[in-house]
Amino acid sequence: MKLEELSATEKAALLSGASEWDSRGNERAGIPSFVMSDGPHGVRRQLGAGDHLGIGASKPATCFPTAGTVANSWDPKLAEAMGQALGREAHDLDVNVLLGPGMNIKRNPLCGRNFEYYSEDPQLAGHMAAGLIRGIQSNGISACPKHFAVNSQELRRQSSNSVIDERTLREVYLTGFEIAVREADPWAIMSSYNEINGIYAHEHPHLLTDILRKEWGFKGAVISDWGGSDSAVAAVKAGGTLEMPSPGYTSVRELVAAVEAGTLAPADLNLRASEVAKLAQLTKTEGVGRDDLLTKDLIEAHHDVARTVAEGSIVLLKNDDQVLPFKPGSRVALVGDMAKTARFQGSGSSKVNATKSENLCDELGRMEGITLSGYQQGYERHGDVNRPLIEDAVALATSDQTDVVLAVVGLDERSESEGLDRSTMAIPQVQTDLVNALKATGKPLVVVLVTGSPVELPWFDDVSAMLHVGLSGQAGASAIARVLTGKVNPSGHLAETWPLAYQDCPNADWYPAVGRDAIYREGPFVGYRYYETAQVPVRFPFGFGLSYSSFDFSDLKADKTGISLTVTNQSDRAGATVVQLYVRGPQGGVLRPDHELKGFSKVWLEGHESKSVRIDFDRYSFRHFDPKTTAWHTESGQWTLLVGENAHELPLQVDFQVEGDVEPQAPSPTLGAYLTGKVKDVTDNQMASLFGHGVIAPGKPTVFGINDPISSWADSKGFAARTVAKTLIKREAKIREKTGQPDLNTLFVLNMPPRAMCKMTQGMIDASMVDAIVKIANGHTFRGAGSFIRGFFRNKAANKRIAKELNHD
Repeated sequence: MKLEELSATEKAALLSGASEWDSRGNERAGIPSFVMSDGPHGVRRQLGAGDHLGIGASKPATCFPTAGTVANSWDPKLAEAMGQALGREAHDLDVNVLLGPGMNIKRNPLCGRNFEYYSEDPQLAGHMAAGLIRGIQSNGISACPKHFAVNSQELRRQSSNSVIDERTLREVYLTGFEIAVREADPWAIMSSYNEINGIYAHEHPHLLTDILRKEWGFKGAVISDWGGSDSAVAAVKAGGTLEMPSPGYTSVRELVAAVEAGTLAPADLNLRASEVAKLAQLTKTEGVGRDDLLTKDLIEAHHDVARTVAEGSIVLLKNDDQVLPFKPGSRVALVGDMAKTARFQGSGSSKVNATKSENLCDELGRMEGITLSGYQQGYERHGDVNRPLIEDAVALATSDQTDVVLAVVGLDERSESEGLDRSTMAIPQVQTDLVNALKATGKPLVVVLVTGSPVELPWFDDVSAMLHVGLSGQAGASAIARVLTGKVNPSGHLAETWPLAYQDCPNADWYPAVGRDAIYREGPFVGYRYYETAQVPVRFPFGFGLSYSSFDFSDLKADKTGISLTVTNQSDRAGATVVQLYVRGPQGGVLRPDHELKGFSKVWLEGHESKSVRIDFDRYSFRHFDPKTTAWHTESGQWTLLVGENAHELPLQVDFQVEGDVEPQAPSPTLGAYLTGKVKDVTDNQMASLFGHGVIAPGKPTVFGINDPISSWADSKGFAARTVAKTLIKREAKIREKTGQPDLNTLFVLNMPPRAMCKMTQGMIDASMVDAIVKIANGHTFRGAGSFIRGFFRNKAANKRIAKELNHD
């Protein structure tokens, strides 16, 4: 039987999940069910019923470095190799759709999920994601880049409205997705939880149809984030394909009723059903099942891949007097809890049950040419004061048996997690106290920094050397050891700017938004676009990274299709650097950051070798989006091309005449502080000029609706709702304090709006029952409870009718 011959009910049933991870198939039409699973840096194939937060057990799989770490490699080919391994493991673990990579722009360093995202720049994020997607899909497994789009904070993530001007939306927050879609042709994409200018992403026709499908040519399925769908009917109309995890038959009933009422075109239902059928056929796997595990040979091979990726992603941030690599015969004192108990991934839905684990204490002890003079813990992992630990570390450092001190410091598991934004850019004070004590010994001090996001480094000027290793995956310890001892020459470059202090961030004063509206007041001045334009000093500029080698760029030339230059390794040691191309618009042109990344190339060179490097222009090089004409344009005139190893140090420049389709048009003086990039000084009137309209942020709600998070019930007049919210808030804080891990389940509930209940309960709760729950939240406890009970029995009966029809009884 063909898909077209199925009933409306059968087609509608294809558009929502059957369980936490499975789609619904249809045997009559030969459409198999397919399995979806996290995640972006390792397969999280759960056992049993499963959950979407990484709480339940899952099959062992390779934990690769996180996206925020891999991006530091600036090497899409390396990302593709990692993707090939990911896709192979997904296939062998009976997963059809792998939910990743995460591609959201890093708007602020405190976002709890930044470790899962690539960069503050869409060019780097887009090309790295395209590499990973190609690798995954080479195995017949679908990648599913996420979260589309403008998802920048974890607080209220399921009930937040991202308010953003159209030009910033298109140029900064969507361009990375565009590059990935055009370059890698993903078979699926995941919509985000949030609204965008008042419309939920999964039912946003401008986002899903006008831009994604019509402009970019996306032909795949749009899958909701888990519980991220609001209206099934609106989603199908807008271009949303599949609701996950499972709303039971509630959405089926709504879709069929809309078709019968004439408010949903049968053609839209058919189109969405065909997208599910296509994804099921593209990812159909044979010969694997739920009980399969990875083979020993595959585990060993992919552990090596994980190490290679980690090696290419480690960033050398400082190396005074060439302390690194360690000299032969060096006696090294190793300090730090994370050297013994490695932290190599973040918390949340991406957390992988790693096939193997390493720690730096063991791996450094195995390296030839150096000696470990000892190990000391140095600090309590979660920040408790324990002065004797510092004293023991200082004693080891001052020992006659120690030549150099190696301290491993960073953020703990509860600091970087899905569902929870960081409260500070500082590392725990006990670690800062340790570093200060160790540097006072006078011994050379090398710091290994374990964080998925930037942190403040008040002691940076006083240490001898520093490696940023990110969250480096299960083979990260051996990769770090190989870099420290010189077996690997570090070649990573930072994929985001590191400010000196949090208050230097452009949006520090309004991030995260605590109310419904997250207003992107800073416009396009995100990351280096702000720091370079407003001339704000930073700790490390975007693209920064040192090497054990030194490189020279020369002979920059530009022609109609791109640039060329010569790169020379001026040292004896083979190594790699990243050539970065930035462009500056013509004088008198539209509002822009001072310069923007438009191309890059990682170049490997033997000692004293020179290579000619070319970077071609593409559709993204000179364009800007004009909201008035709702089209992309290129300004004619003299542009400046700038080349260097980071966004701040660009020694090569050349003027370049561009023949565009419009003449330069000066920005309106009403933009005020935006004209200099000093967005902290922007007034409400200037913001209205950028947005094209005024923006009013509402206060606390006095009446709660289906889209207000459970956490907001703490202000409810209703005793029952207020008690529920406050109890959950206290519970999460208590568990986090006790275990050192965030309570993801409670965080999810607190961020969840009531509407998600009918999307996450496999049909036990429908929309009318959600309305009843909201009545309780608004203080009408008994009336709401009565409505809920009546709705329960109505919903149960209706679900039985749909099940009977689908089973053809």
